[in-house]
Amino acid sequence: MTTVGNRQARYVRELATGGALATVVTVVLVAILHVVPPSSELSPTRRTISHYALLPNGWVFDLAVLTLAGGSAAVLAALLAGGLLRPVSVGTAGLLLWCASLVAVVAFEKHDWSVGPTASGDIHRLASALTFLSLPVASLALARAYWRDPRWSRAARATLLGAALSVCCIAPVAWAIASQPYTGVTWWRAIPLGAVERAIALTEVAIVLGLACWAAATHQSTTHHRQ
Repeated sequence: MTTVGNRQARYVRELATGGALATVVTVVLVAILHVVPPSSELSPTRRTISHYALLPNGWVFDLAVLTLAGGSAAVLAALLAGGLLRPVSVGTAGLLLWCASLVAVVAFEKHDWSVGPTASGDIHRLASALTFLSLPVASLALARAYWRDPRWSRAARATLLGAALSVCCIAPVAWAIASQPYTGVTWWRAIPLGAVERAIALTEVAIVLGLACWAAATHQSTTHHRQ
């Protein structure tokens, strides 16, 4: 059990609020890309979100992803300062990987197939996969730790639901890759990849917002458990 002083509680709340606001800004920036040319001309069902980075207004995409990485780091710090996560835990490792892979998505540009494959594009693809997988893993670990906690069980169940929805959105990608040798259809053509990726992104943004709310709630109690 750990006592949370007023100063620390305020610090946790400010971190969580800042992380949530940064996440909302990310959503707004990506939404703008969907309605402002030339990015608005891309098919949202077939083109991945990261394709925006190849366009003249691609800096908006880069800014959005880096803003999400910064906001997620603030939420992670709030979870640690609020005592919900230990520095060495699956949840912390997953959230750190989530933040780092978001930065890598921006640092390494995706393949521009009009030019051809590149090493940067291969790293981008790996970073994207780590991004989509690391947050659900971290969320599942955190939810499991507080599943039966009388104070945090509701927050844990909400977090678990978000992680489960994210996994459900990832499932079509796994199916497309696994079935490619049997169908002969390349996995990125077997499904509406853009729509699937956007669904994954929305669920994972919702997870970050949920974690921010959970962290902010720790200031309402003077004592709490650590994972």
